Amino acid sequence: MTLLLCACGGATTQPASPPCATATTPPLAASSAPAPVAATPATPYSGHGVASVPKEVLARFAPVPIAHDVSRRIQAMLDLRGPGLGSVTPDGKSLVFPWNVTGTWQVWRSDGPRGFPVQLTGGEDPARPVALTPDGRMIVVSRDRKGEENPGLYLLDLAGGQLRVVQHKPGVQTRFEFVTDDSKAVYYTANDVKKDSYAVYRFDIATGRAEQVFGQEGLWRAADHRPDGTLLLARQTGALTREYSEYDPASKTLTPLFGQGEAEEYSAAYGPSSGEFFVLTPKLGEFRRLYRWTLKDKKLEPVSPDARMDVAGFSLDRQRKRVYYTLNDGGYTRLRVIDARTLKEESLPTFPEADHVVSGPASSDGRYVAIGVGTSQGPMRSHVWDWKTRKLVEWVVPSTPEIDTTRFASAKLETYPARDGTPIPMFVRRPSSCEEPCPVVVHFHGGPEGQSRPGFSALGQLFVDAGFVFAEPNVRGSDGYGKTWVKADDGVKRQQVLTDIEDCSRHIRSAWAKDGKAPRIGVLGGSYGGYATLAAMTIFAGAYDAGVADVAIGNLLTFLQNTAPYRRALRISEYGDPERDRDVLLQLSPVTHVGKVRAPLMLIHGATDPRVPVGEAIQFHDALVARGVTTRLVVFPDEGHGTQKRDNRVLEYGYMLEFLERHLKGTSSH
Repeated sequence: MTLLLCACGGATTQPASPPCATATTPPLAASSAPAPVAATPATPYSGHGVASVPKEVLARFAPVPIAHDVSRRIQAMLDLRGPGLGSVTPDGKSLVFPWNVTGTWQVWRSDGPRGFPVQLTGGEDPARPVALTPDGRMIVVSRDRKGEENPGLYLLDLAGGQLRVVQHKPGVQTRFEFVTDDSKAVYYTANDVKKDSYAVYRFDIATGRAEQVFGQEGLWRAADHRPDGTLLLARQTGALTREYSEYDPASKTLTPLFGQGEAEEYSAAYGPSSGEFFVLTPKLGEFRRLYRWTLKDKKLEPVSPDARMDVAGFSLDRQRKRVYYTLNDGGYTRLRVIDARTLKEESLPTFPEADHVVSGPASSDGRYVAIGVGTSQGPMRSHVWDWKTRKLVEWVVPSTPEIDTTRFASAKLETYPARDGTPIPMFVRRPSSCEEPCPVVVHFHGGPEGQSRPGFSALGQLFVDAGFVFAEPNVRGSDGYGKTWVKADDGVKRQQVLTDIEDCSRHIRSAWAKDGKAPRIGVLGGSYGGYATLAAMTIFAGAYDAGVADVAIGNLLTFLQNTAPYRRALRISEYGDPERDRDVLLQLSPVTHVGKVRAPLMLIHGATDPRVPVGEAIQFHDALVARGVTTRLVVFPDEGHGTQKRDNRVLEYGYMLEFLERHLKGTSSH
């Protein structure tokens, strides 16, 4: 595997430059390589969701209360809540935004800067505003139930009142796409015909009737639209790859544009002129870059600078007047705005101390846009920028009761060496004092195409307050460091770079030792980070002293067999084919190496999880118990892929803290 990531040699202080690498990456060292699998074990569970688990099993592993003092610590941290980025009404008088100040994400409205916000939705299920109609009269709301990830769409009057159902069907994902410029229709996609395919629908707001606009089989999204009804359709072909086509509903003609047969990453939107598109892709280089593409020339013309960092995402206002895009500067987020016609950069206020600066959707006339500013010292702060007056006003102030957030640990960018010499980026938060050598918790992100970033982290600060160093590596396979880096672990290539997990602990034990004494190290992660945690505790047994795996994949084969149909094809492109790569999938599965576990290991899962079935946790727990390993399993019956409800999150964080404190420090807060 050839890596072309940065110029090696000399001092490298530019955070935008990805880590250097040697020309080739060797496979796992023989001492820690997965042993060959002689036979495939029988699938021990089937399906996903709460119905796949017997009631007696749910009762056996149900969450239990934690000590009051522990709960109070976590409650105080979860009271630090900032609003999500909102949408400004066309008159600039109101901001509609999501906020979890009640413990669950709901829809709120603020009628003026720092005004008292009005709660518009409630209940135990999370609801989020996904759009304002261009006339500013209605809010489009997405609501899920119990973490099932089968959201429905609703309409809500800006003044509040009863939600009006667009569509919410059991077992169906109804995903918002856009509202038409005349505010008369909502377009959405849904897998109500086939579980592994999405059709495009048009909902008439006046009549309440929905009609299917496009029904060709595939994982389709309606990425954009023209006023004449022409649709820009994207068909997802892999975890990151897409094909784009233009569809004329009147003639029912589908015209391919780009991406067909390429297995390339694309994101696209219509430009201001007919036949013009803005396209985000890494096709012509190592990093994602923003381009302009026209039907006439069919060539990618660079729009964003050649900055040797990824353009993380982009959007245009409804008037196609401005393009907003963000740069992933080594994990930090930089916001840029350009004129959509001249491509000249437009100036914005600067935030020198910010880790992240991001934008929300612009108002329908393009005049107003919400801007979020994030640091490690508290939740993101929400502002509104007025392009006409060129004034920035903080609109909604985060809640920070009873805590001085200025004392919070900042996430500092460090690196550690992989065994082939590749520097692996890692964000580290350190306590102001601890009993040295400080115990360490290594937190692996999900994805695997995710990325650990600096900024506010309630979980990270909880561990820092408890006297731990909190480290978050971005191992190969992470996003944000170029396409070679993110593709380094695709399929069978995962064997070559999985050792980044063990190399992290090797570095910490050596470099962070005090007076010859190495620190004790725990490992923690959710989703793919949960898989990394299980791999750390099994394939690399002995590298970490305790682990907590949340919604974790234990067996790559049974995971692919039982995950939701709409995800299976996309995950195969990342992990490998269950038939063609069967042996490798089993060799890379932590459950295959469960006999090596030598340290305490906790498992947490949500019963309704459609991504990683709860059966993954149950089968792994049974395997640990059979081998006499110190373990614990907690299953939340009303949660899916991670906890959403505040009370459950308090318990989840409490279990993590208690388990790692007990086994890394020899103490317990319970």
